[in-house]
Amino acid sequence: MDRLPESERSDTWLTYGEQEHHVHLSHAFTTLGDTRRAGESHQRALELSAPTSTMTRTLLTIDGAACAHHDGNSTEACRRTVAALAALPGDFRTGLVHRRAQDLYEAIPAQHHRERALRELRDVLAA
Repeated sequence: MDRLPESERSDTWLTYGEQEHHVHLSHAFTTLGDTRRAGESHQRALELSAPTSTMTRTLLTIDGAACAHHDGNSTEACRRTVAALAALPGDFRTGLVHRRAQDLYEAIPAQHHRERALRELRDVLAA
């Protein structure tokens, strides 16, 4: 990013800004299970994201929740994801946001699906 001219580092539709870079890195590292590096990119992406970037911030929250699952805390992962989805208007709980939350739910072994936090996530995803 530092080698790009300033005009190509801005966050516009025509450029690939640092914020987008860290959003994508956060998800890539989360998917790979590299929770330390995911957390670093997650934090930087949040710093660079406007408070009104609802979808981006929600995706980052779900990435953070998935990292909690990777690190062994599936209950906390579900709680964080439910809270993130509950904060969104219904129309925003579709597409990529729904898919990421569904992926988290499906990553948790079936023997845990009767636990309260997982049932709550399942119910939010079904709504």
